[in-house]
Amino acid sequence: MRAHEAGALHGDIGSRGPAWLRTPIDVNALVPQLWPRTVTRAADGALAVGGLGVREIAAEFGTPVYVLDEDDLRSRCRDFRAAFPDADVYYAGKAFLCRAVVRMIAEEGLFLDVCTGGELATALSAGMPAERIGFHGNNKSVAELTRALDAGVGRIVLDSFTEIDRLTALARERGVRPAVLIRVTVGVEAHTHEFIATAHEDQKFGFSLAGGAAAAAAFQVIDDGVLDLRGLHSHIGSQIFDASGFEVSARRVLALQAQIRDARGVELPELDLGGGFGIAYTTQDDPATPQELAKRLRKIVDGECAAERLAVPRLSIEPGRAIVGPAVFTLYEVGTVKDVDGIRTYVSVDGGMSDNIRTALYDASYSATLASRASTAEPLLARVVGKHCESGDIVVKDEFLPADVQAGDLVAVPGTGAYCRSMASNYNHVPRPAVVAVRAGRARLIVRRETEEDLLALDVG
Repeated sequence: MRAHEAGALHGDIGSRGPAWLRTPIDVNALVPQLWPRTVTRAADGALAVGGLGVREIAAEFGTPVYVLDEDDLRSRCRDFRAAFPDADVYYAGKAFLCRAVVRMIAEEGLFLDVCTGGELATALSAGMPAERIGFHGNNKSVAELTRALDAGVGRIVLDSFTEIDRLTALARERGVRPAVLIRVTVGVEAHTHEFIATAHEDQKFGFSLAGGAAAAAAFQVIDDGVLDLRGLHSHIGSQIFDASGFEVSARRVLALQAQIRDARGVELPELDLGGGFGIAYTTQDDPATPQELAKRLRKIVDGECAAERLAVPRLSIEPGRAIVGPAVFTLYEVGTVKDVDGIRTYVSVDGGMSDNIRTALYDASYSATLASRASTAEPLLARVVGKHCESGDIVVKDEFLPADVQAGDLVAVPGTGAYCRSMASNYNHVPRPAVVAVRAGRARLIVRRETEEDLLALDVG
């Protein structure tokens, strides 16, 4: 069943219209597409994940807390590997990275994409084989490139002429020939928020295809002969549902592959189409499965290679959100419930924009449910908000919760695995939450909660 067929039980009221408001609401229902695969409601109505109740998780680890369903994450890794058996699947570490997740994706046979020295350090400290790491970023420092070369990372994605010169000099000094890809800005207007669209011309990433910079970069690398140019890279953005953008991107990048072959006699053996595959945050979202993505992308690549008389390159993709996003929910405790003159009811929780900035930053929509018990109360249209000193501190813009929601209740927000903990802050000096992995009835701490002592430790004034 597609998300839009599952019934309008959760999400953003603004996109629904009058018919939706007349739909009967079951505040105890769980829409499967929005939750990790092992999440259920127990007999008393409380949520459980991996066989462990959320009340027990909250009692042991406190709230707010990110709860990761380890079986769900691993199964999504396996789904992508099965769908792309002849391709390299790179987990995009920027979505969420810690040593435990590095080990999980490594054990499931995935590669890892990092984009800073800190992410590289995390990957290496967790034992990820360096040859299975790709290094992205639009402004890699000399120190970061040096560390990548010394570690022997599998590939470096070049993003500027300055970086080509920088990496060429470092490689020449060390007598090594690192594998590289060239990031191509293909001029695709992805159907997503402007801040996470990365393939249009007016932005910081990559070499322009239309302006000729991408071809010039490829020719420079080939002519210098110091770096091993393996292929081209394109990433059109994040939270993408429409595959037409990937089709345009593949067509344009493979046309450049043919241009490079014709000009230099070199047929590049690899092609990376990036990631950005969307997930369901509300019942209005309808993401493709890995199998559907694989079928569409392979058809696109095979067809364009035939048209350009190119051998089909080895494909790589970079799902991050699509793997970790649905595998995590955030568990909060309600602190206050405030009815504002019949205009709106605000349900305030003990976290907010410091643990999920996406609603404020991208106008993102999320869902929520009462997690600690069942309720027979009538549904109440509420706004779930945080504890920060900002009117824009909104977690879920509009959601039906039971009218008897009260202080001490637990509320769970699904789909928070990607870009929530990784973009978390200490705004208002709020310590960042813990991350707990649950599997087979047991929970383990994989990222501890920050403390006030942690915050004060950096304050040396």
